[in-house]
This record gives sequence, C-alpha cells and structure tokens, in this order.
Amino acid sequence: MEEKASPPPQGCSKPHLEKLTLGITRILESSPGVTEVTIIEKPPAERHMISSWEQKNNCVMPEDVKNFYLMTNGFHMTWSVKLDEHIIPLGSMAINSISKLTQLTQSSMYSLPNAPTLADLEDDTHEASDDQPEKPHFDSRSVIFELDSCNGNGKVCLVYKSGKPALAEDTEIWFLDRALYWHFLTDTFTAYYRLLITHLGLPQWQYAFTSYGISPQAKITYNSKMKRRKCVHWKLAIKSLRWELRRCVSAGMETDQNQRACGIKPR
Repeated sequence: MEEKASPPPQGCSKPHLEKLTLGITRILESSPGVTEVTIIEKPPAERHMISSWEQKNNCVMPEDVKNFYLMTNGFHMTWSVKLDEHIIPLGSMAINSISKLTQLTQSSMYSLPNAPTLADLEDDTHEASDDQPEKPHFDSRSVIFELDSCNGNGKVCLVYKSGKPALAEDTEIWFLDRALYWHFLTDTFTAYYRLLITHLGLPQWQYAFTSYGISPQAKITYNSKMKRRKCVHWKLAIKSLRWELRRCVSAGMETDQNQRACGIKPR
C-alpha cells in the first residue's frame, strides 16, 4: 500500500516530528519562499523487526540506527519553493524503512552466463590513505545496505567493512555515485543524519563530498531558475537556513528524549 504524506506540520503541532527533524520544519516554514513542507509520518519499528533483520542478514545493527528505527520506521521529508506563481520541488530527505534496508547485490537482470558482476569492478590500486579510509568492496569483504537511493543520483549506503558476521562497530556511511565510485561520508549514522538535515536535502548534495562536486545540472536548478525569476535573494536564504540549522544541531538536544532520537548527541 502506498504511503500517504501527512499534512505539513504547522507551528510544531506534532512534537515528536519536531524532535525527529531537529527543528528543520519550524525553520523552513518560517523562511520566505519555502512552501509545502511535508513529512510522510511513519510509526516506530517494533524491536522484533530489528531482530529479524539482524538474523536474516547476519549483521548487528548499530545502536544509533536502532534508535532511529525505534522512533520512526524510515523517514521522508520534502519541501518546495515558490517562485512567482510556480511551485518548484527542491528539498528531499529520505532514509529507507527496515523492509527496504536491503543488501546491495547484483541485479537479477544481469544474471546471465559470463555477465560482468559488481565484483569485477574491484580495483585495489586505491586503498586507504591518510585522507580517506579503505573503500568498500563489492565482494564478500564488505556487506552493503542501501539507506537512500538519492532519487536515482547515486546511493547512500550503510557499509559493514569486515564482512559476515558483521559487527556494529565496523560500520561507516558511504556514497556510491552513478559511475559506481565510492566516496566516504561519515563514520556513524548519527553524523550522516546531521549532514542530511544541514544540507536541507538539496538535489545531489552528496556530490559535494566527491572530487568533482555537484553537477552543472543541479547548479542550474539552484541558480538559473532563481535568476530568471528575479529571486537572486534565494541564495542568501539558503545560506541563512543552513547556518541556522548548524546552530540548532550544534546546540544539541534539549531533553533526554531528544538525545535518544537517532542516537544523536550534542557536539
């Protein structure tokens, strides 16, 4: 059954959603030009769902990931901007539910005799360095689960670096781009969740952590449409939003219950 989006939260009318989003709904709704801030509200996952996932995949789920799913079984928040009379979807923040936290494997459509596999892409010439940890592997050396499909622009993955059986302390968050190159994001889910919020879910924001950066198409989405409609001030609004979010995240959670949300702790 298709999930239905809840009405846009107004004035923190749902405190648990305010805690989950670290106040981003309030900040977005009070920002000029932002409209249609919506969240697909999902019930918390039950503990047996987490246990079943761990047994099925022979992996121990990190504690902060467990805390997240015990608060909401997945996350999807979107927002748009109003330019003249046009409503343009812009931000999208998503984390898969437990049922969609599936292992990244070879697609069945390529399971033909002598067909290339993901393991054939392995290149050990670029291993760990002072700047980046060792990249994930498509073979049995790593176990990879998809957290977000990034609207087809890549995949954010929860990576177990030690193979199976997989331990919670061996996890990192990586971005797999469309060319199937790996880019390190964070060493914990908590840190990734902060990145997701502070980047407002802008299209292709994960590419800011690659050597080649955000695509020209995404820059056109951010800039040219705004200029054409004489909304040059939108760049300043985005900067203001991100600085305000950084301030809120850095300030930490106000209550113990907030601190348990996603395992997030104050900096």
